Amino acid sequence: QVQLVESGGGLVQAGGSLRLSCEASGLTFKNYAAGWFREAPGKEREFVATLRWGGESIPETIVYADSVRGRFTISRDNAKNTVYLEMNSLKPEDTAVYYCAAGTQLINSRLTLKKVQYWGQGTPVTVSS
Repeated sequence: QVQLVESGGGLVQAGGSLRLSCEASGLTFKNYAAGWFREAPGKEREFVATLRWGGESIPETIVYADSVRGRFTISRDNAKNTVYLEMNSLKPEDTAVYYCAAGTQLINSRLTLKKVQYWGQGTPVTVSS
């Protein structure tokens, strides 16, 4: 049984930082593209970042949403089968439930909602002004 378990969410002031973690069991992350999505109150779930590990001698492919590029960093630790989302310079508009995702099909190098095969349960992030 595949499980993606997120952690690291919480309450932070604007300008602060958080690091989200997503540990996988039942699948090997390096065989999948890993991604983060978020869902703000009253809004649809949206793409945040995707990371696809190319292999031992091939660079990773990483794509960010325009709204987080330069502030958020996605990374993975294959040994821990874990994906991270480092979030810096947080803004109130980053407030949302953040979901970890995994899939094998990418469109323009990114995971899309319809192509996600596995979802985590979500971790809430609240940024106060």
